[in-house]
Amino acid sequence: MTATGLMLPCRVAAPVSVSRLATSAAAVDGGVMSNLEVLAWLDRRRREHAQRVERVPFAALRGWGFDERTGDLRHVSGRFFSVHGLGVRSDFGPVSDWSQPIIRQPEIGILGIALRDFDGVPHLLMQAKTEPGNVNGVQLSPTVQATKSNYLRVHGGSAVPYLKLFRHAEPGAVVADVLQSEQGSWFLHKRNRNMIVEVGPEAEAGEDFAWLTLGQVNTLLRQDNLVNMDARTVLSCLPDWRQDDTRRALHADQEIRSWITRRRAEHEVEVVPTGLSRTVGWHRTADEVVHERALYFKVVAVDVSSHRREVSAWSQPLLEPHGTGVVALFVRRVDGVPHALLRARAEPGFLNVVELGPTVQCVPENYAHLPAADQPPYLAEALARAGGAGYDVVLSEEGGRFWHAQSRYLIIEVESDFPALSDDFRWVTPCQLDELLRYNHHVNVQARTLVAALRAW
Repeated sequence: MTATGLMLPCRVAAPVSVSRLATSAAAVDGGVMSNLEVLAWLDRRRREHAQRVERVPFAALRGWGFDERTGDLRHVSGRFFSVHGLGVRSDFGPVSDWSQPIIRQPEIGILGIALRDFDGVPHLLMQAKTEPGNVNGVQLSPTVQATKSNYLRVHGGSAVPYLKLFRHAEPGAVVADVLQSEQGSWFLHKRNRNMIVEVGPEAEAGEDFAWLTLGQVNTLLRQDNLVNMDARTVLSCLPDWRQDDTRRALHADQEIRSWITRRRAEHEVEVVPTGLSRTVGWHRTADEVVHERALYFKVVAVDVSSHRREVSAWSQPLLEPHGTGVVALFVRRVDGVPHALLRARAEPGFLNVVELGPTVQCVPENYAHLPAADQPPYLAEALARAGGAGYDVVLSEEGGRFWHAQSRYLIIEVESDFPALSDDFRWVTPCQLDELLRYNHHVNVQARTLVAALRAW
């Protein structure tokens, strides 16, 4: 470890100022809508967005089929996404080689939140959106949440509202614009453009949209399965309004960057396409692709009808995880400055081998058959301390690709001398995380959720 005492500047937000964001974060009730009005609006949207989702056999999928040569599951258009077989060799974790299905979606979608002042207080334009894999229908989503196939209307559906605010944003209006990954264990090289754009009075809220203060969104982030994954990742890209650039960190910025580069250079991850039909240890039945141990996840098919989407009816595959994830961030204070314990994680779907993840990120049931030495680091500690967690919320993962995928997100404050177990872990300040989030593929999607939660903590 390096000595403390290194000055670390935080980024300067432009065009929206940190002080304006702080004002919005402090507005926990009121603004364009009161909290009671927000809850009433969400209730109305839930009733209006009634969606039928039915599990079906693969043969009933419309527009999808298994490739005769590889067994991969694809859409007839060649767009949207596909499910491939992948062979993996890795020095990260207790298992050195395995095979698995993985979702390949090479298109770069747009996840964007519009930001507008009302009486000097910035508000976020949030959408009430339902996804076929959500456990509870409607969740709070970004202004725009669209794959390239969606916004190019490959499906022949209606146009995506507010899209032009992001595709044709004025350079001076862009608050954040960065490519970020999604789950590297379930997606192969998936990334989306995370954007926050300031807009003017020309942007008005339609019936499925509402202008909320940052404080109101942060309050909703403390409720189970309400703020969806795509909204959380975009929220993490906002400049951190709480930071004081005179604070000190345990590790210098350059040391953190060098550590990330070193872990990327030293970890070995090799991925080889195998074809879904030749994925060792996995079997395809009439209605699922499942692991021989019934662990990890399975691939299933659904048929969907909804009168509130760009297309009123469609069918698609979804990935169904086995069990609820545990995603925990340990936080300690060094000379009064909070530090989060991040892990350099190597996952097969990452473009750059390693991204920073939370202290703990796993589905415990998937490790139950392994000896104690092969259990995820800090998992037992996180579960033992969960009762005293400052943040303890069950949140959904991507409902457009995953069926009822949920994780228990925890922020746990630990003692000031709590150790980092190995070179895969580092204590990082919120200010340093704020800086890393300016760049592509440094902080993974689970950690980004906890960055958003940490700011609301």
